[in-house]
Amino acid sequence: MKNVAIVGCGNISEIYLKNLTETFQNVCVYAVCDLDEAKVQEKSEKYGAKIMTLEEILKDDAVDIVLNITTPAYHFAICKQGIEVKKSVYVEKPLSLTVAEGKELVELAEKNGVLLGCAPDTFMGAGIHTARKIIDDGLIGDMIGATAFMVCPGHESWHPAPEFYYQTGGGPLFDMGPYYITALINLLGAVKFVYGMANCVRKQRMITSQPQKGKMMDVEVATHVNGLLQFENGAVGNLMMSFDVYGSQLPRIEVYGTKGSVIVPDPNTFGGDVLLKQSFDKEFHTVPLINRYSANSRGLGVSDMAYCMENDSKENCASGTLALHVLEIMENILKSSKVKKELELTTTCVRPGISPIVL
Repeated sequence: MKNVAIVGCGNISEIYLKNLTETFQNVCVYAVCDLDEAKVQEKSEKYGAKIMTLEEILKDDAVDIVLNITTPAYHFAICKQGIEVKKSVYVEKPLSLTVAEGKELVELAEKNGVLLGCAPDTFMGAGIHTARKIIDDGLIGDMIGATAFMVCPGHESWHPAPEFYYQTGGGPLFDMGPYYITALINLLGAVKFVYGMANCVRKQRMITSQPQKGKMMDVEVATHVNGLLQFENGAVGNLMMSFDVYGSQLPRIEVYGTKGSVIVPDPNTFGGDVLLKQSFDKEFHTVPLINRYSANSRGLGVSDMAYCMENDSKENCASGTLALHVLEIMENILKSSKVKKELELTTTCVRPGISPIVL
């Protein structure tokens, strides 16, 4: 069993703490850390974890994995500190704010012989795993293309502190894009070229959620982004990420092959309906899910990391290498929008393996 120290006790921490203490048996929540004393005290009492500072966590030899679920601006610095003292680190998405930072983390982890992991781990869940098996079994033939859409009106209507979603490292692409792009890579493989277009119509937004209702916040990032993806296998993908759409009936992800199509469930979830229509079918039909993780199983990637550490595996499923490739895709979509041309990626990755813990 591996001891996990959680840095960051914000909104997303609750589901991590619940799953790491109740669902996954190969990890133990050893410590929690946050600058907000009330939050860290609450989590400590509820889940029986020590309260520690980041400095104490980094010095404690009992800590095997640092789980960094701070806001994006702190991802790089905290991950680097953990890796430097030779602890394996798992971080919420995105891996860092820039490809240069992400690359430094990947190289440092390899040099120090530790594992680096990054959310999302939803692609390991039952929904996307089932869709991948359909593709791997050849049921829809050779890959032609895919579409991926995430459109909503933004997070200021529900999140208690939504400002960071509209700062560097946020926006629909960097916030939600990792779910969709990671899923596409898991299904189709690495990406070779990207072309992007993006805009930001509103430079300020009003928070309508409590406790900051009525406060105006500045918008630093593109809030409506379109990207074209050329995969290494020749397939072409179409990506739309938006915080500017008030209503839509677009699907989440669809994948098209020479013998059929598969509709993939929301990649921000672990389950959902997987729909298949082969060339001889008149309509789509639901395919039974093939692994047990269909509920909200955030932390699955951390458990897989612990399994890899226990079994001397060199790379976990939700790996730093995968996250770096996702990060470069996102960064280059935004760069492409500015320079108005197709950009070739410098990173690549293999499709993630199937973790034994989901079978």
